[in-house]
Formats: sequence, C-alpha cells, structure tokens
Amino acid sequence: MKVLLLNGSPRKEGCTYTALSEVALALQAEGIETEIFQAGNPEMENVKAAAEKLKEADALVVGSPVYWASPSGQIIEFMDKFCSAAGKDMLHKPAAAVASARRAGTTATLDVLLKYFTYHEMPVVASNYWTMVHGNTPEEVRQDKEGLQIMRVLGKNMAWLLKCIEAGKKAGVELPEQEEKIKTNFI
Repeated sequence: MKVLLLNGSPRKEGCTYTALSEVALALQAEGIETEIFQAGNPEMENVKAAAEKLKEADALVVGSPVYWASPSGQIIEFMDKFCSAAGKDMLHKPAAAVASARRAGTTATLDVLLKYFTYHEMPVVASNYWTMVHGNTPEEVRQDKEGLQIMRVLGKNMAWLLKCIEAGKKAGVELPEQEEKIKTNFI
C-alpha cells in the first residue's frame, strides 16, 4: 500500500513539509509506503506527474500553508487542475488535509481542501484534533508537540483505514456502484 502526500507549499522543506513528514513516518511505521510530492508548482506538467503517481497510490494527503486564512494560491490552482486530471483515480481513496500556520486560519484552510475530497467520494481520515501544526519555521513546528501528535495519529488512522479496505476487498466487499452524475441547473 502507498500514500501520496502533496506538499502545497512553495517552500520545499518548510513547515508544511515538516508536518507531512511526521504523517509519513507514522504510515511507514505501519508498513505503508509513502511519497511526498512537491505540489507547490501548479504547472500542468507537474500536475500530470502527480496524477500519474496517484494512479498507483491507495490514499492521498494534501498539505498547505495558511496564506490570508486560506490555502496557498499554488495548491488551490494545483488541486483545481489535479482534480480534472486525476478525478477518476481519486474515487473512494482515503484522503486527508493538513494545514500549517504561524498562528490562525487553519480551519478555513482545511475546509477548502476537504471539499476536493468529498466531491470525489473520498473517505476523509481524521485525527484526535483538527489536522494542523503551528510554527513559523520547521524548528518551531517541531516544538508543536500537540501538532506533531495530531500528524502521527492521522498517519496511524490512515494506515488502519487502508488495512480495513484491503481486508474488505479480500472478503469480497465491492466498491459502491457508480451512478451517472445528475446535474441540476438553477435558473
């Protein structure tokens, strides 16, 4: 099993990466393979590369720094394109969002990111609190003991759900039948 983690920060090894790394370590401890992909670049070539990686992944975690009480513009643009490119490969894969902030705006950031998952029928994985870390530098994030615990619990919960899904498949539990999408316009 494999989890793809998207780092939606333009800073390759900043605070968001630090949070995602903690999730990845918890997943790896449970025998789950991980890959952190630098999604801070919303160019279509980068989006297509991530979409290809999602085909092979069993779950998705998207992380973003908080900019002006919402996700980074880069990850919003990336996710808009990513959902168009990889939408069919997102269906029914567990997903989680992670927000990294100096101080505030985290719940609004999580709200935006979670909408990408619920639209694609992805089971959303939770932790023992909102999935956020605080700090202005990676060193400060590493001092956020509660935030790091939240990331570890998220990783453990993701691993548990993946193992449950695998056991369900082995027991003959099939994915829900897909209905053709109905669109109603309001005039």
